[in-house]
Amino acid sequence: MTIAKNTVCLWFDSEAEAAARFYAATFPDSEVRAVHRAPSDNPSTKAGAVLTVEFTVCGIPCLGLNGGPAFAQTEAFSFQIATDDQAETDRYWDAIVGNGGRESACGWCKDRWGVSWQITPRALSEAIAAGGAEAKRAFDAMMDMTRIDVAAIEAARRG
Repeated sequence: MTIAKNTVCLWFDSEAEAAARFYAATFPDSEVRAVHRAPSDNPSTKAGAVLTVEFTVCGIPCLGLNGGPAFAQTEAFSFQIATDDQAETDRYWDAIVGNGGRESACGWCKDRWGVSWQITPRALSEAIAAGGAEAKRAFDAMMDMTRIDVAAIEAARRG
């Protein structure tokens, strides 16, 4: 077993395994690597219940911890997924929102476990990186969106 030097740890009430399996089924280069059960009773889990889950999301090593209800996910942490086109943007957006999640603003949504996701087309990132009036037009267009509309971003970028 190789343990990564740096791992993103996500706190879940009790559904770390379900979340990890959803992420692995939804995103490329993602998998559930291991499920570890509590060796004894502790404040968040009973002996034998799932305590931690090792998984990757788009190649990023993660650890899901079933820590109980003490802490909730917030927008202070999010996964940002770069997409190549509208179809890929829609596929990820629909997977997250359609599985008990909810929409937010500017390409953000939350999954049913409260984890925030930014589904960000490369067209938007490239427009903002271009700077100047082009970036302002694309950014202003994005501010009125929930799911990002690639064609609208590209049109705004062109002026």
